[in-house]
This record gives sequence, structure tokens and C-alpha cells, in this order.
Amino acid sequence: MTIAWASSPMSVTGNHYHTLEVSETATQIQIKRAYRRLAKELHPDSRSERASHEQITRLNAAYEVLGDPQRRSHYDRERRAQQVGLESEQVLHDGPNGPVYDYRAERTAQTQVHYRQQRRATQAADDSLSYWLRQVYNPADRYIGQIISPLKGQLRALSADPFDDELMANFQEYLESSREILEKAQARFQGLPNPATAAAIAANLYYCLNQLEDGIEEMERYTYCYEETYLHTGQELFRIATKLRRQAKADLKGTT
Repeated sequence: MTIAWASSPMSVTGNHYHTLEVSETATQIQIKRAYRRLAKELHPDSRSERASHEQITRLNAAYEVLGDPQRRSHYDRERRAQQVGLESEQVLHDGPNGPVYDYRAERTAQTQVHYRQQRRATQAADDSLSYWLRQVYNPADRYIGQIISPLKGQLRALSADPFDDELMANFQEYLESSREILEKAQARFQGLPNPATAAAIAANLYYCLNQLEDGIEEMERYTYCYEETYLHTGQELFRIATKLRRQAKADLKGTT
């Protein structure tokens, strides 16, 4: 005869609640506060000993689930089902001297739990990458295009007569607009750390934004003194930024 082992619910470590350092009964406000606190502490640019790309990736994945009441509810149901499933596999068998613990059933249960944890970790990494692409890379790339694409036309118009006040005013307006757009792109990039799987994409995006910033500054200097060296340097920096943008796109294709 097989007797079910009526054990207490298992302690699940490495779950989203554990990652956010909150209890399973935490309110949505408490979860949000915990995320904000840990996001600052675990950010790779902070000086915290706990900071790392891996930690911030896990944190973002956990908050993406627990920060959404509907997804949190679904996650809680899955965890309860997992706990019940594990307990049902921990059994006793009748032996000549009484019930005997079935270690084979325990190993099977542990293997299944390990598999599910690995599957969730893989899914969390995929979710984290998708979220970063939606929130950071895609909008930043659009902003970059809004800066780079008009440059040739602007230079062509200005070349008709650089000393024409109206033409120069139009070029200065383009540079001012480009700086405002660049600030939006930088804010997106700095607002959310990249997952480890997007490290190469993020690096090229970072350097691209830096080149654009320097290029805008060089061309602004040209508008003050009409020294063409500044204009040519600015164009070269934009060319490098364009190359870095293409490389980021190539890295993205290799990741997704």
C-alpha cells in the first residue's frame, strides 16, 4: 500500500518574491518600493558589492511578473501547483518494519523541480531581453535615426550660402532639435540596465550616442566661427555613429 506523505509546503528559493526580497503577501505598493530600492542598489554603475548585470536582469524579470497583478496571480497559481505536485511525489511505502521513505521518488521530484527552475530562468532571460528591446533599444534607435537622417539634407541646404542668416538659423535649429532628441535617447538608455544577453548591442548603442553628442557639439562650434574643421569633424563623428548603429542592428539579429 502507498501512503501519501503529508509534508508541509516546500520552501522555494530563487523565486520572484525572493528576488524582490518581499513576502508573498506583499502589496503592489510594497513590491514597487522594493523594486525601486533594489534597482538602485543592484545597478551595475552603483558601488554596491551586490551590483551585477545578472542581478539586475533577475530583478527586472521578477518585477515584470509581480508588478502586474494579473501576471502575479497566474505566477502564484503555478507556484502553488508546483508545491502540491512535489508533495504528492514524496511518498512512503509499507515495509516489513513499517513505512519506508521512497528516495527514488524524491530524486525524481528534485529533477523535475530543477528542470522547471531552469526553464523559468531561460524564460526570464528571454522576457528580460524582450522588455529591454521594447523599452530601450527600439525607441533609442528611432531617436538616433531622427538625428542622423536629416544631416545630409541640412548640409546641402547650408552649403548654398553658409553666411546666409536664414540658412544658418535653419541649421542651428536642426542641431538644437537633434540635441533634444539625443537627450531622450540617452534617458531611455540610462533608465533601464541591459540584460547580459544584450551586452554587445548596448555597448554599440552607448558609443553611438556618445559620438552623436560629440558630433553635435563640433557642428555647433562651426556655427559660431565658420571654421570648417569643426563641421568636417562633426560629419566624421556622425559617420562613426552610423557605423555603430549598424553594428548594434547586426548584434541584435544574432541575439534574437
